[in-house]
Amino acid sequence: MALHFIVDTPEQLAGESVTLTGPEAHHAAAVRRVRVGEAVTLGDGVGTWVSGTVTSVAPKLVEISLDERRHIADENPRIVLVQALAKGDRDERAVEAATELGVSAIVPWQASRSVSRWDAGKVAKGVARWQSIAREASKQAHRAWVPVVSDPVTTAQLTARAGEVSIVVLEPSASDALTTLSLPKDRDVWLVVGPEGGITPEELATLANAGATLSRMGTTVLRTSTAGPAALAALSVVLGRW
Repeated sequence: MALHFIVDTPEQLAGESVTLTGPEAHHAAAVRRVRVGEAVTLGDGVGTWVSGTVTSVAPKLVEISLDERRHIADENPRIVLVQALAKGDRDERAVEAATELGVSAIVPWQASRSVSRWDAGKVAKGVARWQSIAREASKQAHRAWVPVVSDPVTTAQLTARAGEVSIVVLEPSASDALTTLSLPKDRDVWLVVGPEGGITPEELATLANAGATLSRMGTTVLRTSTAGPAALAALSVVLGRW
């Protein structure tokens, strides 16, 4: 399979050729070791998909002649991962795997039991870090759409979206299995994953009262880094994407 690269702006793919510079050129030349004459694909992260051929390679500059061009629509309905902040790199691992598995967007959630805390000084850095992980995972997975990472939300902000989207809260004690849910086809699905200590009873009640559906997966309790990607895989089957 051809190597895939993502440019910074859609305008870069508007002409007959594109020049990769900076980190993307380094990644192409030094890490992936592309060669002149090699076929590659490029995207802008918002649906544009272009095939091309490498015409020149230097450590900080890679030139590609562009060929076939098409637009790939985003998934409908979109699946959004609402990932609770977690200690260590567990939330980052969830972001990476969820991106590879096709999530459309990622929303950090400051849950009550989140050990990690993004105060005002950490929000921009945290969002940028997750966005970088999503971008790199999108290249690995050859995705036409790079998931957008939003600013973190509180539980109140999360419940406020219940009238617009289908909120599914992953909860091991729930009676309904994820694969048995009947979800509207015209509303985005927001998968809510709690932190290491789980979602508090108060949070579960607040979400349920707002219209969220509590759902379980199997009989085991998954880590916060595993639950979201596992749910994405299950929903991909239910929605006929796999």
